[in-house]
Amino acid sequence: MGCIHGKCCRRRPSSSDTDNGDALGAVSDQPHTSAAGPSCIAYVPSHNLRLEYYALTRRGHYPESPEKENQDSYCIKSQLQGNPHVHFCGVFDGHGQFGTECSVFVKNRLVDVLSNDPTLIEDPIKAFNSAFLTTNEELHNSDIDDSMSGTTAITALVVGDMLYVANVGDSRAVLAVKEGNKVVAKDLSSDQTPFRRDECKRVKLCGARVLSVDQVEGLKDPDVQTWDDEVEGGDPPRLWFQNGMYPGTAFTRSVGDCIAEKIGVVAIPEVLTVQLTANYPFFVVASDGVFEFLSSQTVVDMANRYADPREACSEIVAESYKRWLEHETRTDDITIIIVCIKDLFHSGVRTTDCTEGNKEPSERMPENFFTPTASETSPSVRGGQVSELNPSVNQRSPFAVS
Repeated sequence: MGCIHGKCCRRRPSSSDTDNGDALGAVSDQPHTSAAGPSCIAYVPSHNLRLEYYALTRRGHYPESPEKENQDSYCIKSQLQGNPHVHFCGVFDGHGQFGTECSVFVKNRLVDVLSNDPTLIEDPIKAFNSAFLTTNEELHNSDIDDSMSGTTAITALVVGDMLYVANVGDSRAVLAVKEGNKVVAKDLSSDQTPFRRDECKRVKLCGARVLSVDQVEGLKDPDVQTWDDEVEGGDPPRLWFQNGMYPGTAFTRSVGDCIAEKIGVVAIPEVLTVQLTANYPFFVVASDGVFEFLSSQTVVDMANRYADPREACSEIVAESYKRWLEHETRTDDITIIIVCIKDLFHSGVRTTDCTEGNKEPSERMPENFFTPTASETSPSVRGGQVSELNPSVNQRSPFAVS
């Protein structure tokens, strides 16, 4: 994620990237990878759905900080409020000095707040908005110093045959869509960074200066307010106070980061909703460590080769790690959840509830398929272009943004 004090911020490949992902990395010596056991299963009896899911996280390789903690966390919770038709999963990518503490706090509290919201089933979008804002306020009031630390949150909620994806930050959710003989990647979230014109305008209205590091240091013209996501990948636009060289965030939304809130960094999620159909074989929820050098389409292509989400997660994490080391001397933390959506063949089979993870054995997440619904309009940012999300993937499954 984009913190001037933490990770580098190269612009990641989009879903339309031409990378075909043919070269797969072998899963061999991965001492910092957390995974164990078979895939888990959750059911949605009301719509005859069987969700088979798996989660995998791998700590980044940091030669200069070999003991650096994995700042990624994830949470899986089935049967929210005791309802067999409601399941949740999320990935949280911490940043800053106390990024691990922030991501663990948010993964624990966000699902609890959601679970205790009486409007969750009736109005999931309202519940998501309330849960994010409440969790953000609780983090501010906790013992964790979130002045210059925080976390992204990419979360998915399945309610019957509806999938709700709520996003804050630059982690990503991707839906696999059958189109004829192809399986196409459709992004269910839009990276919230100053590359997005709407987000850039919003934070400027809140008082932020938006400049790259080279612009701040006088190496480039600060009056040039257009950035090419490919050319500027290693030096993206960041948010600064008018009279200071801080906080330097390359994202426009997060949970935490209380100093950056003063210049427009907010915890208000963009929520997309999707109605689940047979045309959607699986979806992916992952931190930006997965997508730094792999496009959404590449990730979907790789996952589509496997019937078992566990095998798919292992291959994608290994390939992401390998690609990082081909371009850098380090890697980011890498976390992925894959949820396969299948018909319910077997009745009476016990649901396995795998709940949460951070530097623990990877647990499988409940499968959730989303119809994009957002708390605000969520433009899709790909290839440097800002365009509205496709209003429909096909006639059977309209995407809604709110």
